[in-house]
Amino acid sequence: ASSPDEEWPEAEKAEKLARGAALKWASGVFYRPEKLEGLGHYRRRETQRNSSIQSRLKSTVQSYLEGVSAGLEQLRSAAQEVQSVCQDLGAARWALLDSADHFQGLQQMRELMEEHVQLASVVQVLPQIFSVHEVFSHILQLLHGQHLLEAHVELMMVEQLRDDILSRLHLRGLSSAQATVLSYFSGLQDLNESLAKQLWDIVGSSLRLVREDPVLFVTAVRIIEREEKIDDTLLLEATFLPPGRPKGWRQKFYQVLQDTITGAHFHAPHMDAEGPGLAKHLAALQKDIVSELRVVKDLMVQCVPAHYNILSVCTATYHQALTSHLQEILREDLDKQGLFLLLEWALHVYHSPEMMGHPDLLPEVDVSTLDPLMSSELVDQTERRYVMKVKASVFEWMQRTLEVEFKEWFREEEPETDHQGFFQSALPAIVMQMLNENIQVASLITDSLQQKIYNMALEELEAFLARLREALVQCGKEHQQDRAAPKYYISHLLAVLNNNLALSNSISSLHPDTTCREVPASLQAALDRMQKKATQLLLEELLLDLQPLCLQLPSRKWLSGSQLVGSMCEVIDKYAKDFSRVRKPLFTLLLAESELLVANQYLRALLQRKMVCRSREERGQLCHRLLQDATQLRELFCGLGLERSQQSLEAVFALRELMCLKDPALLSLEVLGFVTKYPDVSDEHISTLLDIRGDVSKEVRHVVLEMMAQHPQDLPEGYRPIFSTILVPVAELPFCLRKGKCA
Repeated sequence: ASSPDEEWPEAEKAEKLARGAALKWASGVFYRPEKLEGLGHYRRRETQRNSSIQSRLKSTVQSYLEGVSAGLEQLRSAAQEVQSVCQDLGAARWALLDSADHFQGLQQMRELMEEHVQLASVVQVLPQIFSVHEVFSHILQLLHGQHLLEAHVELMMVEQLRDDILSRLHLRGLSSAQATVLSYFSGLQDLNESLAKQLWDIVGSSLRLVREDPVLFVTAVRIIEREEKIDDTLLLEATFLPPGRPKGWRQKFYQVLQDTITGAHFHAPHMDAEGPGLAKHLAALQKDIVSELRVVKDLMVQCVPAHYNILSVCTATYHQALTSHLQEILREDLDKQGLFLLLEWALHVYHSPEMMGHPDLLPEVDVSTLDPLMSSELVDQTERRYVMKVKASVFEWMQRTLEVEFKEWFREEEPETDHQGFFQSALPAIVMQMLNENIQVASLITDSLQQKIYNMALEELEAFLARLREALVQCGKEHQQDRAAPKYYISHLLAVLNNNLALSNSISSLHPDTTCREVPASLQAALDRMQKKATQLLLEELLLDLQPLCLQLPSRKWLSGSQLVGSMCEVIDKYAKDFSRVRKPLFTLLLAESELLVANQYLRALLQRKMVCRSREERGQLCHRLLQDATQLRELFCGLGLERSQQSLEAVFALRELMCLKDPALLSLEVLGFVTKYPDVSDEHISTLLDIRGDVSKEVRHVVLEMMAQHPQDLPEGYRPIFSTILVPVAELPFCLRKGKCA
């Protein structure tokens, strides 16, 4: 047998821990000899303490033992009761087995009882079943007399009878019998359709009835609500759904109302796509919609339940129908007036106090919660179509204006003048007024449309300037063939310049943003090309009159003294008087270009028809003549208002210095200064000038040309070329035999 310590290892461990704790306590208390005197006191105290602990332990163990004894007693009693129940259940089981044969007879009785109950039910409803067709006839009479409520009550009773019978057959699984019942009650379908037809006719005339006879409309709504409740009840039960259910008459009510509204206003035949016809149509829509919404708000709302939200439904119906209707209209080929009317109506009139913002409709009618009448994409597309129509109209108008202007150039009278005496025509005013009016009209719609029209206007103006320039070129060609036609050619060219300036000054006023005054680069380039072409044609006229005089220089006669430059001054002065009929910036430009032309032609004559000085005296005469001519021409242009700093005649004075240089050895330095001042001078020009002197040796010529090669010049920005347009004759090379040397 095992020892107690082996059976209870926890007790042994607890005893060791207690002994260790006691030794530790004793060693701590009696570590000094004088403490041993209190040993008796400690012994008594510990003895009392142990006695108290033992008594509490005994009490606790005793209470646990008593509880265990009571529990064992209860378990014993429960076991006896379970055994008794098992015996009773066994007895009941044997009793049921003995009675099984008797239950078979009860099942037959139960079936007979159920059949009896069903037959009793059928007997109760037989009078109603036999009277169904009579009720059908009565209902039909009530419907013909528009006694709709009474007819509907009887109709519901017959439907309920049919549905009860079908429900019972459904529960018994007698589907074949259901077909017989449906055939017997087949007249219900026709009566339902007849009632529904009258209801939808009433709903279709609801806007008129609520003003004339609201009782009929209210009756229709009550019937619809009755049917809606029956639908809800049957759907909620979800055990058996009779044929024809749910009817969904409330949804049909909304559909008929919406179809009536749409059909009354938005299914019109093909309308006039031109502005007046469309304007009348939109005005009629505006009037009718406001009038009918007022009827709905003031009268129809009172005739239907609040949950119908009839005003919101009608508002949304009109809005959606209008959205579709406008899209249909936009599929037509509308003119610009029609497109404008449609945009204005959809974006402004529709929301204005004259329509959906009418005081009689607010605040109940609120279309701001609905989608836009025209989507942003459709608005943009319509605006682009409108811009294209306006563009075609502007082009046509500008073309007619151009044709009139072209005819004006060939009239036998000068162009009209303004109050300051400057030549002009009505062209700038006509063009700018037309463009400005279209831009201002577009501003009534949207800022985006105004910007589109503005961009189109600038494009068309640029194209118009190109066509005007072509017409000017054509006029110039005809004038070249016969300088007598047009008679007032120069005057009309000056008027073209003034018109071009007027257009340039007016373009900034077209911009929607008044603070923006910048002219697009491409349009400015077109204006510049137009001005350049008119200026070129004027200068060509001046050149034609100057050329006979320029052909006479240089010559011995000119060198010895003549009135050649004086005649040139008379021609220039005559043209300057004509140029005074243009505004100051143009006058200054024409003077500068004329002066450049004169200087160029003068230098061209010297270089192309070179005259070689045969002696120092002739060089002196040449220098004197150059000084007199250049001074006379310079004083003329200064007197006309062109400053010396703007004149190109200084090149003649610089060329004279080359001619007057007495020591040819210093020519390289003088030529370097000349080339630096006029960098478009070529080797050929300098070589020709050296030839004119007549005293330059080959060595000096070589040095000069070598110096030019070592100091190539770049044209500075803003430099006005003088020599680059002058071609000098190529020197003829001596004829050489193949095996010989050149002389």
